[in-house]
Amino acid sequence: MVSLYKTLVRPHVEYCVSAWSPYYKKDKELLVKVQRRFSKMINNVEGLSYEERLRCLNLWTLEERRNRQDLIEVFKIFQGKSIIGFEELFVLDKNSNGTIGHNLKLSKARCTRDCWKHFFSNRVVNRWNKLDKQIVGASSLKVFKNGFIDRLRKTQMGFFMD
Repeated sequence: MVSLYKTLVRPHVEYCVSAWSPYYKKDKELLVKVQRRFSKMINNVEGLSYEERLRCLNLWTLEERRNRQDLIEVFKIFQGKSIIGFEELFVLDKNSNGTIGHNLKLSKARCTRDCWKHFFSNRVVNRWNKLDKQIVGASSLKVFKNGFIDRLRKTQMGFFMD
């Protein structure tokens, strides 16, 4: 059942999530409802809480997956593996000297409207700037995703939660 969910349902819920990521609580709850309902259908975890069911099924919350995907997109943009150029979305922080964290820290634009506050290039800055130098300097996308990002979730619970 889990592989069916990952193959058939989750791609629809997460399609182009970096572009349209919801920021209203009501919109996030609509998406979570899908995963909640699925997790209740599994026989051996039906009496557990939602978080416990996800842990037993080895699934991430949808919010964690959205934030993970945002970091992956930034990494792809930095590596030039995206059709979007770095300069189109981001500005490097000139005050970052690389002594704490890494030297590829991003500058966050000031904005007053919610649509710009939650736009991809703004919402990802804080999380990207918290990454270690080793993670940002990963040799490939595969190493970045499987080696560092997934390990980061295990060592720093809550890193991918808003």
